[in-house]
Amino acid sequence: MHDAVISRPSIIPRAEHCISRSDISNTALKVLYGLKEAGFEAYLVGGGVRDLLLGLKPKDFDVATDARPEQVKATFRNCRLIGRRFRLAHVYFGRDIIEVATFRGAHAESGDSAAGVVSANGQILRDNVYGDRDEDAARRDFSVNALYYNIADFSVIDYFGGIEDLARRRIRMIGDAAQRYREDPVRMLRAVRFAAKLGFDIDPDTAAPIRDLAATLLSVPSARRFDETLKLLLSGHGQASYELLGRLGLDHALIASPQVESASTRTFHRQGLANTDERVAANKPVSPAFLFAVLLWPVFEESVAREAAAGAEEYASLMLGAQTATRQQNELAIIPKRFALPMQEIWTLQSRLEQRRSRRALRLLSHPRFRAAYDFLAMREAAGEAVGDSVAWWTDLQQAHPEQRKDLLEPERRGRRRRSKKRQAVADLS
Repeated sequence: MHDAVISRPSIIPRAEHCISRSDISNTALKVLYGLKEAGFEAYLVGGGVRDLLLGLKPKDFDVATDARPEQVKATFRNCRLIGRRFRLAHVYFGRDIIEVATFRGAHAESGDSAAGVVSANGQILRDNVYGDRDEDAARRDFSVNALYYNIADFSVIDYFGGIEDLARRRIRMIGDAAQRYREDPVRMLRAVRFAAKLGFDIDPDTAAPIRDLAATLLSVPSARRFDETLKLLLSGHGQASYELLGRLGLDHALIASPQVESASTRTFHRQGLANTDERVAANKPVSPAFLFAVLLWPVFEESVAREAAAGAEEYASLMLGAQTATRQQNELAIIPKRFALPMQEIWTLQSRLEQRRSRRALRLLSHPRFRAAYDFLAMREAAGEAVGDSVAWWTDLQQAHPEQRKDLLEPERRGRRRRSKKRQAVADLS
């Protein structure tokens, strides 16, 4: 499929690397030893090996083997086969899942068979062509992900200089970068994600084709694009990912943008992503609905202004603006309804929080989306938006004892009565 030259790999014996079995999960070891005892090759591969060599704690462990998916399933009773585009075996240990992939091989020159299908532009549509370890290494995306930990002798096998790239802190594509991106455009997002996560640079030859090929991401199924966007922005390194996406011209292929994009838009996005990163670092929950409310807020505001200019009343302009902003995003990556509806509620609650109607204030405190909408309002204020003293007022109302809340609500009632009397006086004079 591509021009990566498979050379004799470097073998790093156990004494010369830092990976210890004590750093590998017991479930991954059970799978590795289970395959080995069944007579198959078994390797820890990819991000788990990379992170262990960097002294990091891997999020998960993946296994590569010469066993076919059906043979893996026959070896482990707690195994389930998944996927059509990529046939994989998942071995379950309670909530822990170890993903087992059979060595991938090269596609036929025609690019079309029962097991593997390649489109006319080179994109791999089905990839169940199996091979040996050498071919599997050549099929991997980046050199730092083509490292194999051999459970047979505890050595690390390096095909494409991944150890050196780890030392130089760079993400480098195996083979011709443009061709590899055409095979799977998501590799552009993976390059960004790994660079942001690890604090690495993207090799110049690896980065060079990205801007010109950004539009090929639109050929990727929407659900996969959405999942990859969440991985980029909700994994604790969202702000760094966002900045890198912008520099490489990938952001507009994932996130809808207003017709007129201002510096304040980027500032608001950075603020939201920085807050998300802080929550991830503190092991606090993060919400895709809230994040997309932040990312699409400028699109929503622009859409509401357009509806208002066309004569729509306030409520209608809010509803139509929310629908338009969501539709624009769905043209790039469809937001599931379980996130889209809360996102829209966060937007439409902003005007109610700013208007602060006392009769509805206490009722609004019990709204299921109040806290998210309040946090969003506070973020808008922190980013420099003019929201008056609404944040301080709602903060005081939440913290006040129920008996003291009347003191906060009464001035609102008096102010509204004065405004009503003034409007009536003006009406009488006219």
